[in-house]
Amino acid sequence: MSDIMQVFEPRQYKIGIALSGGGIKGLCHAGVLKALEEQGIKPDIISGVSAGAVVGALYADGYSPDEIATLFEDISFRKMTKLRIPEGGLFRIDAFEDFLFRTLRAKSFEELKIPLRVVATNLDKGQSVVFSQGHLIDPVVASCSVPVLFAPKKINGTHYVDGGVLKNFPVSTISTVCDKVIGINASPMVADEYKLSLMNVASRTYHFMFKANILHDKELCNLLIEPVDMGNYDTFDVDKGREIFELGYQSTRQMLQSRLKVID
Repeated sequence: MSDIMQVFEPRQYKIGIALSGGGIKGLCHAGVLKALEEQGIKPDIISGVSAGAVVGALYADGYSPDEIATLFEDISFRKMTKLRIPEGGLFRIDAFEDFLFRTLRAKSFEELKIPLRVVATNLDKGQSVVFSQGHLIDPVVASCSVPVLFAPKKINGTHYVDGGVLKNFPVSTISTVCDKVIGINASPMVADEYKLSLMNVASRTYHFMFKANILHDKELCNLLIEPVDMGNYDTFDVDKGREIFELGYQSTRQMLQSRLKVID
């Protein structure tokens, strides 16, 4: 089939939702999804990277936004990781992987209730890769494997790291197959004060890098949801999960209500 004919083909999905990375700040995705549900808006396909891949997988697996928030309420970054030196990363991600295995009912993409695309970075070839078929947990873990902090995830002989390294806002992975795409960016760039700790410096460095690779994808959104106050939270503020969830929910609710008022 020619490229010209493909342009005129009907889109495969009506509504797609793209979920950015952002560490614990990605929990705002669940809050946004709750607010969208209240307006009768549910995705026909989801694309996620890093924290967005985790929330996307849980949501596509049938967990409600409130259930997702509860799952993370008692889980700390320190409990899910162990010091790992010098095997390619400072921390092990095994405990987090075990959490996903215990929690996700679906063990493959095909078993999910909603189609999902997970973005990771091929460390060996320096390429952004989209997973959408086969084993589910390994790609989600790979998408969350922040370089240096975590060792790369090996899948079929290839090393993968955080998808946000090359694509922290995976709108383009679904924009050509959806009528409308809602993009949720949990990591708006705020150049505020910071402490010179390993975690804060690493987090800030990645934020600057991510800022550059999300610009094109932001333009592809039919609706962009980007809670500005998310900049007040650190990537590893694991004790602020419920606050972050509520911020995503309330800010999206207000945004949608103001848009409906304009329409009315």
